[in-house]
Amino acid sequence: MVEYPDITAAAQRLHGHLLQTPCVASQTLSDITGAQVFLKFENLQFTASFKERGACNKLAQLTPEQSARGVIAMSAGNHAQGVAYHAQRLGLRAVIVMPRFTPGVKVERTRGFGAEVILHGDTLDEARNHALALAEQQQLTFIHPYDDAAIVAGQGTVALEMLQQVPDLDTLIVAVGGGGLIAGMATVAKALRPAMEVVGVQTVRFPAMFNAVKGTHHPQGHSTIAEGIAVGTPGRIPLDIVTHRVDDMLLVDEGDIEQALVMLLEVEKTVVEGAGAVGLAALLKHPDRFRGKRVGLVLCGGNIDPMLLAAIIGRGMVRAGRLARIRVGARDVPGSLARITAMVAEAGANIDEVHHQRAFTALSAQNVEIELVVQARGHAHVEDLLAVLRQAGFDAQRV
Repeated sequence: MVEYPDITAAAQRLHGHLLQTPCVASQTLSDITGAQVFLKFENLQFTASFKERGACNKLAQLTPEQSARGVIAMSAGNHAQGVAYHAQRLGLRAVIVMPRFTPGVKVERTRGFGAEVILHGDTLDEARNHALALAEQQQLTFIHPYDDAAIVAGQGTVALEMLQQVPDLDTLIVAVGGGGLIAGMATVAKALRPAMEVVGVQTVRFPAMFNAVKGTHHPQGHSTIAEGIAVGTPGRIPLDIVTHRVDDMLLVDEGDIEQALVMLLEVEKTVVEGAGAVGLAALLKHPDRFRGKRVGLVLCGGNIDPMLLAAIIGRGMVRAGRLARIRVGARDVPGSLARITAMVAEAGANIDEVHHQRAFTALSAQNVEIELVVQARGHAHVEDLLAVLRQAGFDAQRV
């Protein structure tokens, strides 16, 4: 078991090599959730993730022989960047095996830190097996992303900082993949404040730690926007710690994560990846569970593919009613479209897209189906717009 002195020793090794990220209150998120919310901005680390804490702690303890041969790691991205960056800083050779589905932004940033990147397999487990084989062939030291005491100790420094910055937190809500982060943080929390509640969060598509702790048998999926915690098998070291020191585990689905990610972008003006948003997703999904408590959330990473971020923002706007698709049936005569667009403008909405449909419609041959994508202020505004069109005699429906 990793113990509190291991984490304080890790903090001394990391001093001056990483950013002590801010942990600040969010008044708006507190108003929304009913809890007092404090955000730990680990997405502000140089590699945009907490993962470099564990990587730096592990690399700092290599023997001269291990340093001379170099290191190898498997990762979907954040651990890879942490290992690559600190290996480059220490002058070590670094080989990183990444699953083939890894977002391109993470692959290129890892290469940018001087690492040799190998894309292999469709899952973390397949990448790990290949990395272990290469480690044996080339006598490289394998740096596991979570199932390593030095890694767990390094990640635990997140909680050490949080409790220095906000000593009277009641609850920590932590994203869980393999379990390295929550294992380290729970060790600190229970050492300094035994009554503090530590809650882990996983996505319903990758509930391995949840199943292991609670004895459930939720099926595993194949993909998630929280790819940073898409782990099929929890680490043995973290699992032992989680079993003894974590109070509860929660599950969130893809829609919950998307909602939280967009909210952090809009409210806090901060970019997080899917894994970085699951803590807030759990808080939004279970507000009564945490109401009135002083809750610390770790924004554990900010490495998200720009195309995925754009898609999530668009979907978030649809869920909020700020983007809507409406279908209007009208007589196919000159001026009909002009009337419709003028009424949309008068209602205070803006048109993004216009599509005419004459052939693929059940309307009579003298009519046309016009589909509009509009920007609105919310669901009530969309309903007001539909009412205006219907009052003018148009058959208007939300799609």
